[in-house]
Amino acid sequence: MLLPFYKYEGLGNDFLIVEKEALGGVRLTSEQALALCDRHRGVGGDGVLTVDLDAPSMDVINSDGSVPGMCGNGIRCVALHLARRAGEPTLDVAIDTLAGPHSCLVVNRPGAESVAVQMAPPSLSPADLPLSSDLPWLDRPHSVAGRALRLTGVSMGNPHVVTFDEVGDARFRLGAALQEDRAQFPEGVNVGFVSEHEGSTMRLDVLERGAGWTQACGTGACAAAVAAVETGRAEREEQLSIRLPGGPLMITVGAPGDTVLMQGPARFVFQGEVAL
Repeated sequence: MLLPFYKYEGLGNDFLIVEKEALGGVRLTSEQALALCDRHRGVGGDGVLTVDLDAPSMDVINSDGSVPGMCGNGIRCVALHLARRAGEPTLDVAIDTLAGPHSCLVVNRPGAESVAVQMAPPSLSPADLPLSSDLPWLDRPHSVAGRALRLTGVSMGNPHVVTFDEVGDARFRLGAALQEDRAQFPEGVNVGFVSEHEGSTMRLDVLERGAGWTQACGTGACAAAVAAVETGRAEREEQLSIRLPGGPLMITVGAPGDTVLMQGPARFVFQGEVAL
């Protein structure tokens, strides 16, 4: 079977988009996604996104075969794909995910495609991450790999923990140790390290669950912005510039219980067919 696919990227976070209709009722398996994402023997990507064109929805399989509830960079790519397939320069569409529906607005200018996404309301509840704690973590001291860190836990439909402590290259060791801490994070966790925080701008490096150190993580940028607001480092309704290795995302955190607005680029790269 030759499977049509479309390659997209958002700030260097790259995906294969597969249309549900092309699968002919067959569900893509984790093993098949692993093969497609292999950068040496497959097409290569950080994940595979299965899209339903008729009832817009997105299913995600990471490059390690795991299935997250949500992918912020991925949903921008899916929104742009829907706009391109509809032949529309702009598109306002709600895309369903395992973390619920997300409203997306595509402004498709050649060479400068931009997508705004109303992300799900964040949660600090330990049960939503999940996190083995009775109380939310807000700058909570936690010792990992011999280092004391202040950590904030945020769910964006997938689990995140964020630190504003300057750790430099120690993040490689600390991030891996936190992901392996299943006593605290029974389903694993995305780990965000914020540095160079000044006013409304900050740098963010993310060790993504299921994909490793990534060029960009949309939900991670949202989690960092929420953590900044909830710990008094930033203001609500303030547009924050989150600088990731692949480039910046603009994040605005609203009132408690409101959605988080994420704005950033998406780009079509190429399309092709691959043996499945």
